[in-house]
Formats: sequence, C-alpha cells, structure tokens
Amino acid sequence: MTTLISTTDTLTRDALAVLQPGFTGTTAPDWVLRRVDEGLASVALFGRNIRTAEQVTALTAQLRAERDDLLVAIDEEGGDVTRLEVRTGSSFPGNLALGYVDDVELTRGVARELGRRLAECGVNLNWAPSADVNSNPDNPIIGVRAFGADTGLVARHTAAYIEGMQSSGVAACTKHFPGHGDTAIDSHHAMPRIDVDLETLHARELVPFRAAVAAGSKCVMSAHILLPALDPERPGTVSPLILTGLLREELGFDGLIVTDAVEMQAIAGTYGIERGSVLAIAAGADALCVGGGLEDDGTVLRLRDALVSAVRSGELAEERLADAAARVRALASWAQGARGTGSEPGAAAQEGTAPGTGIGSDIGLVAARRAVEATGSAEPLTAPAYVAAFTSASNIAVGNETPWGVLAELARLVPGTEGDTYSDETEAPVDAVLAAAGERRIVVAVRDAHRHAWMAEALDALVARRPDTVVVEMGVPQAPARGGLHIATHGAARVCGLAAAELIVRGTPARQG
Repeated sequence: MTTLISTTDTLTRDALAVLQPGFTGTTAPDWVLRRVDEGLASVALFGRNIRTAEQVTALTAQLRAERDDLLVAIDEEGGDVTRLEVRTGSSFPGNLALGYVDDVELTRGVARELGRRLAECGVNLNWAPSADVNSNPDNPIIGVRAFGADTGLVARHTAAYIEGMQSSGVAACTKHFPGHGDTAIDSHHAMPRIDVDLETLHARELVPFRAAVAAGSKCVMSAHILLPALDPERPGTVSPLILTGLLREELGFDGLIVTDAVEMQAIAGTYGIERGSVLAIAAGADALCVGGGLEDDGTVLRLRDALVSAVRSGELAEERLADAAARVRALASWAQGARGTGSEPGAAAQEGTAPGTGIGSDIGLVAARRAVEATGSAEPLTAPAYVAAFTSASNIAVGNETPWGVLAELARLVPGTEGDTYSDETEAPVDAVLAAAGERRIVVAVRDAHRHAWMAEALDALVARRPDTVVVEMGVPQAPARGGLHIATHGAARVCGLAAAELIVRGTPARQG
C-alpha cells in the first residue's frame, strides 16, 4: 500500500530523482509523465519500447517536453546485447570481437558511431561498456560481452570505448563494478560469489575500472556480487566498503554510481527491492535501475516511499539521499550541455544508416570482418546450403527477441539456402540435420559450444559423418576448432553473421605446406 505523502516536497523529489525506471509501450504512459513532473530525473528504455529510430526519437521528445534535462538510459552494448536493433541484430560487433582485433582506435570509433546513433534518438546515458575481465570461460552472463580475459587488454579497450561514446555526447556507464568476470552464476537468478584474495582483485578485476575512472567515465554500475575479500557480508550494490570506500575514496570516482537492476534475484531475493534500494543508496549508490522486469507506476511509488520512509525513520541519512539526487541532476546537466556534440541532426539518415533499421554502418561491418578467425579450408559456396543453429537458452541480458546466426545473411547471399534450429531437446539432432540437409553443404552455428556438452557431442558426430561441415562459433571460442572450416566470429551480432556468411561464400583455400 502506498504511503500518502506530498509529491512536491524536496525529500520526495529527491527520492524520485534517484530512480531510473522502465515502462511499457512505445510512447510514454501518463504515469511516467506525471512522475517526471514530480521530480523523476531519469527513465530507461528497453527493447519493448523500441520499433524504429523515428519512433524512439518521438518518444524521447515526448519525455523531454516534460523535462528538458531528463536522462534517458539504455542498455546498448552492441553485439549480443542490443536494444536499438533488438529485432534485427546489431550493426556493431560486441566487446569480445573488438578485443580480439585489439585496435583501440577501432574500438573508439565503433563506440563513437554507436553513441552518435543513440544521441540522434535522444538517448544520453548508455549502460555500457562491460569492463569485466572474463577470467572464467564458463561464465554464463558475461562471455562475449567482455573485451577478453587479459586484464591489460580489457583496460585499454574500456578506456577507448568510454572516450568514443562520450565524444558523441552520451554518458558511458562502466559495469559491473567491481567485476563480474569470474562468476559461474548469473546474478539475475541468484547471488554470485567470487572467492579470490585482495591482491588478485586489485591486479585483475579492478584494473579496468581504474582505467575507466582515468578516462572520465561519467557513470559506473554496481554488481550484485559477493566478494568476501572486500566485504564478507554484503554484495557490491549494498556495500559501503565497496561503493564508498573502494570506488569513491580509493579509486577516486566522482561521477554517478547506478545499481544493476534491483529486481534481479541477487538483490530482490535477498533483501527485497525496497530494502535493497535503501541499502544501496545508503552504501553510496546514486541511482537505482529498475524496470527490466518491473515496469509499472506501483513499483516506482514503492521505491519512492521506501526511500522517504527510510529518511524519516533515520535509517537513511537525508544528506546521503540529497547528495545522490544532486549527482543524478549533475549528470543530466552534463548530458543536456553535450547534446548535439557528436553529429549533425539527421546525419545518420543522410548516410542511409538510421539507427534501429538494421542497416549496417561501415565501421561496424569493418570491425566484424576484422574479428573473424578462420581455421581450415573450404571451397567457395556456389549452391544453396543448409544451416543448422544449435541453440541454448539465452541469458536475460541478451534476451530471446534478438535473432542470431548466419542463416538470414547466407540466404541473402546464396538464395535457396535454408535451415532450422536444434536444441538439447531435439531427438537425434545429428540424424535430423543430415536428413534435412541432404546433399547440401552443412553449416552449423553455435554459441559457447564449450559450455554445452550435448552441443560438443553433436558437432563431433556431425563432422565425423560430414567432414566438410562448416562450423561457425559465435560465442567465446574456447572449444577446439571443428569442421572442414571453423569460423570464430567472437560474437553473434548481425554484422558478425554477415562477416561469417561472406567468408563461407568466398571460401578459404587450403594452406600450402
């Protein structure tokens, strides 16, 4: 039940200011506009809010008619995690592809172009990049979202990404502090725990975040992770030792600290979203992300009232809430001042690369092509092929809406190419693929074959019976290369699929001894 409180007093406005809620619909609901008028300083966009670039631009204009300095946030990493191109796949490769190429100017350019597209749509805060060092190859949530497993590489590309994104007038949000790379559990579902010593954390997890602070990242996102070496009792999002002691005081970060989504089970299942939100602000967070799963006015009111009640009861210092709200407004002011710095209005449309249309940018495709690694050889594809996608459940960050694979692009290049999807629930998947393919060349697309035993076994059996099979690994290429031609794309963005399809059509000659 919502507490009856004033919607005009400073305390209530501050409580609303620290929320970054999502909502449903491709236009702003009346309740969102009311809360903006009452003090809400940020909103978040998800795939459900996006249809076209023009529609997003109209949506952000509608919101800013209520408050011109409104922060509009999005989770647009490029690569596998895209919201602007949620229904087509991204025109930009993700972090692992950029890390594999290891050209910081390319990373900076990709981030700049992605930021320009966001800015043209009216988005001014991007919850990216991921600065996690993917030291655990079995990580179920980070994987290709990381620049790699090498600390120095991750640090230099994190800095380049931030510089590129912010040069377009869009605030970067470096995540997931203090590092989500060495986890075996997805914090959407439960509380991950990293049991390494303090020396390892400083030498590995924290290095990219130090680089992010030095690069001027406007925002850092906390992780719902327990790291006993830093705080034996509280996960990062609700730990004063981690957010205030480590990030603010030791690393010297003076920007906005936003939480990962508070409805994720690591927080909601441990503390509940109201208490978890109060603890996060008390610990040093300045903004609360909510709305990936809870996107209604009732949730906003619950969190607003929980913060107000915590101040009135003495559990949360009023000065801490006021400071948090002031940091949100300061970032909103920066973003308002930076508006239009990245490009001239309409530039993307003039170039034929309007965001959200699925039309690839030159730099995105160039980067994807450079990120392809081929092992083995194959004759050029001159006749229709059969494409089998071996699938597993997508993690929540990626979602199930975004298509991946090589079928669409290969069918466009070689008309008549067909395919289907297969999972661990498919009866006799190898026999099914062989029967469907007939005499056609077989192409198999996988993601993280090393993490799925059934997938690895099926690949081995299929290649044994059809040695000329082309295998396209679109996740972390940890498994041994299989097939007559093995292609590692280092990500499953649409442009990664196109780069792989081009290589399959072109073929690769056998290496001469």
